[in-house]
Amino acid sequence: MERLIISNTPHVRGNASTRRIMIDVLIALSPAAVAGVVFFGWRAALVMAIALLSSVGTEVLYRLFVKKEDIKRITATYDFTSTVTGLLLGLNLGSQSPWYAPLLGGIFAVGVVKMLFGGTGKNFVNPAIAGRVFLMMSFGTAVSGGWLAPSIGAIAPSESAVPSLVDLLIGTGIAGSIGETSKLCLLAGGAYLVIRGVIDWKYPTIYILVAGLTLSLYKLDFSIFLPSILSGGLMLGAIFMATDYVTTPNTMLGNIVYFAVLGVLTGLFRGITGGESVSYCILLMNITVPLIDRFIAPKPFGYVKPEKKAKAAKEGNNG
Repeated sequence: MERLIISNTPHVRGNASTRRIMIDVLIALSPAAVAGVVFFGWRAALVMAIALLSSVGTEVLYRLFVKKEDIKRITATYDFTSTVTGLLLGLNLGSQSPWYAPLLGGIFAVGVVKMLFGGTGKNFVNPAIAGRVFLMMSFGTAVSGGWLAPSIGAIAPSESAVPSLVDLLIGTGIAGSIGETSKLCLLAGGAYLVIRGVIDWKYPTIYILVAGLTLSLYKLDFSIFLPSILSGGLMLGAIFMATDYVTTPNTMLGNIVYFAVLGVLTGLFRGITGGESVSYCILLMNITVPLIDRFIAPKPFGYVKPEKKAKAAKEGNNG
């Protein structure tokens, strides 16, 4: 007699797993990480390493001493989500950040935002975003910038120079966070994630285009459209953080609304403040996801509208 196995849905499963998806994200982030080290030197590698070790170490220690798990179980079930959080946090910091910034950021991102809320899949905001905002509020611009990378564009770097589109795309001549400078590397990583089926290309595209269009309309200057979408942390946030499965809506329409509103907010905040606002806007929209899911809920399989059901019943009675 065959054994009857009862399990929770979904009953049809694919090859995707959290571990496999996170490894894909790490691979996709590697070009930006390498570019950051090339542009900003060993300090960039140190910041990323501390953020990585802090994030992973926080999860391991929490599971050891709070959840009372042994090393064998932790190793067997580790899904690399904290590794991704640590690398993203490091890429969101400047190469000149003091050593304690990525350390504290990793502890906050994983220990508070992820583990205290139940671990993987239970966080209500993106941990890396929350970690960066925590550090920005605590240390200000000390964690946001970096050395100016050498320029190959038409304009030599200086405090008053405007970077060329070539510089903005490649990341040379740009001062900023470690991972946000080379848009070419970020686009390459994004293309990898699309090919692997990890993200849907529509959503980051909506975010980027709407943000650029909103800022152009706000300034009444469409010549800034391309520089705006190639500047700051927009692409890093759009491709790697705003697309986080846990903190985005459950439906296609919900995601379209989410990323469109996110683009509008980012464009407006950039125009009003004159500074970067991607992290704050993503964090704000993360909080609205339950509300979006409440009003734009997925329809159950086989769902029939009440009016159609009533009409069908009436026709059956008449027949």
